[in-house]
Amino acid sequence: MDGLVTIVGGAGFVGRYVVQTLAATGVRLRVVSRNPEAAMYLRPLGGLGQIQLTRGDVRSADQMERAFEGATAGVNLVGILAETGRQKFQSVQVAGAANAARAAAAAGVSAYVQMSAIGADAGSPAGYARTKAGGEAAVREALPHATILRPSIIFGREDQFINRFAALANTLPVIPVIAGKTRFQPVYVLDVAKAVAAALADPAAHGGRTYALGGPEAMSFRAILQWIAIEIRSTKPLVEVPDGIAALMAKAGSILPFAPMTWDQWQMLQRDTVVEPGEPSLRELGIEPTPLDSIAPAYLERYRKGGRFYRDPLVA
Repeated sequence: MDGLVTIVGGAGFVGRYVVQTLAATGVRLRVVSRNPEAAMYLRPLGGLGQIQLTRGDVRSADQMERAFEGATAGVNLVGILAETGRQKFQSVQVAGAANAARAAAAAGVSAYVQMSAIGADAGSPAGYARTKAGGEAAVREALPHATILRPSIIFGREDQFINRFAALANTLPVIPVIAGKTRFQPVYVLDVAKAVAAALADPAAHGGRTYALGGPEAMSFRAILQWIAIEIRSTKPLVEVPDGIAALMAKAGSILPFAPMTWDQWQMLQRDTVVEPGEPSLRELGIEPTPLDSIAPAYLERYRKGGRFYRDPLVA
C-alpha cells in the first residue's frame, strides 16, 4: 500500500495503534486531531516526515475537506461514549461521519474504513447505538466501497474498560456488578489496528463489507470482573446491583457529573456485545484473535498491592 492515508481521530487510544501499524507499511499518514499538539507522541512511530499532524474537527465539513485533500485512503476513528458539552452523538457520530466520508469521496479515495461498534442499530433505545448506525448509513451513502468495522469492547494497555474496573476494584470496599449477565467479546487493540490495515490494503476484497471484531472468547460482565479481581489479587466480594437500583443510578448519571454511568450506557448494557455466528470477523481479515489473558495481566499488575513487585504467596 502506498499514497497518503488520512486518519481522523488518530490521536486516541485506538488511533495510536492504527498509526503505528500503518506507518510500518511505509505509507504516508496525515493524522487529524482537534488538539494536534497533544499528539506529538505519534511522530516517533514513523520515519522522518512520514507522519503529519494537522488540526481538524469532524463536525466541520470545511476542515474535513482540507484534511482529505490529496488523500488516497481514509480512516474515521472518531466516536464518543457519552455526550458532554458540544460533543453530541448526532453531531459527532452521524454528521461528523458524513463530513469525513463526503470529503474522502470528493478526494477520490480508493479505500476507506469507518470505525463503528457491535450493537449499532437504528432502532436501538440507546443514542450511542442509534447514531453509530446513522454514521454507517451516512458513510455508505457517500462511499459505497467503504469498509465498516464493528468492534466489541477494546482492551489494551491504555484502555478505559479493563483499567477502569481494575481501578474501581481497588478503590471500593466491594466490587459492584451491574448487568452481570450481559456478554462482551473483548478484542485486542492491536488486532483492531491490523483489521484497519488489512481493509485498506485490499479494498477489492473488503470494500463494501462490514466486519464484527471480537476476541476468541465471549464473557459475561460478571466473569470479566471476576477475572480482573483475580489478576489484581483482590479478595473483595462481587455484589450484584439489582436492576431497579442500577436503572435509578443510570438516570441520575444523565444529570449528575462523575456518576458511574448514564442512562444511555445502561440501555447499551441490556444487549450482548458479541460477534454473532456467521458474521464476517477478524479471521476473514486474516487475523487470529488475541486472548485477553495473554495481554492484560501485564498491565493489570500495577493494580496489585506492591505493583509489579507483588509475589503470590507460596502454596504448601
